[in-house]
Amino acid sequence: MTPRLLLIDDDARLTTMVVDYLQSNGYEVSTAGTLAAGRERLKQQVYDALLLDLMLPDGDGLDLTRELRADARTRRLPLLMLTARGEPPDRIVGLEIGADDYLPKPFEPRELLARVKALLRRSAAPVGDDEVMRFGRLEIDLGARQARLDGKACDLTSHQFDLLVVLAQGAGRVLSRDQIMDGLKGHPLEAFDRSIDVHVSRIRAAIEDDPKAPKRLLTVRGVGYVFARKQDAEA
Repeated sequence: MTPRLLLIDDDARLTTMVVDYLQSNGYEVSTAGTLAAGRERLKQQVYDALLLDLMLPDGDGLDLTRELRADARTRRLPLLMLTARGEPPDRIVGLEIGADDYLPKPFEPRELLARVKALLRRSAAPVGDDEVMRFGRLEIDLGARQARLDGKACDLTSHQFDLLVVLAQGAGRVLSRDQIMDGLKGHPLEAFDRSIDVHVSRIRAAIEDDPKAPKRLLTVRGVGYVFARKQDAEA
C-alpha cells in the first residue's frame, strides 16, 4: 500500500519540489498551505506521516502539534517538522511538545526522504514479538507499542517509545548517547547536543508520576542514562 503523507507548508516552490521528489520515490503526498487547510485534510483523511512547517500564514505549527498530540486519533501520527527556525531552542520546543524529528531548511531532498522512511519504519514495524516487559508499575508492551503505568497508557510519541524500549532492554547498564542511537537502528534524528535529553525528559514525565518515588530513568553525568531495574528503582 502506498504511504500517504501530508505536507503543510506555504512555500509553493518548496512544496512543488518535495511533492515531486517524494512521489517519484513511491509516496502519495497531499498538501495544505495553511493550518486551517491542514486541519481539514487531517479530518478527512488518515495519513501515515505529517510534514509540518512551523511558520504559516494563519498561525504557528507548534500549536497544531499540541492539538495533534492531545487528540487520541492523531497522538501517534509520525510528525516531522520542516522549518527555517533552526536554532536549538526552537528545535527543543518542537521535540518537547511531541515532534518525532526536526529538519531545518534548506535541506537536501535525499535527507528528507531518509527521515520519512525512518519515521514510517518505526511506526509500522513492530519492535519485537508480543512480549510485555514489566518493571513494577510500568509495563512496556512491544507488540502493541505502548507503555502503561498501572494499566493506563503513557503519552509517548513513536520515537519516545522506541527510545524507552532501548533503555529498558539495557536495564541496569549505563548507555551512552552513541549506544542509544545505535540501539535505535540508525534513526536519523538530527544530531544536536540535547536531542536525547529532551526525549528522555518527556519519557520521565510520562512514566514517573510520583515525585517521592525512586526514579526509573537516571542520568549519569558526562556518560549517559541508565534504566533502573525493579529492585533498584523500588527498593
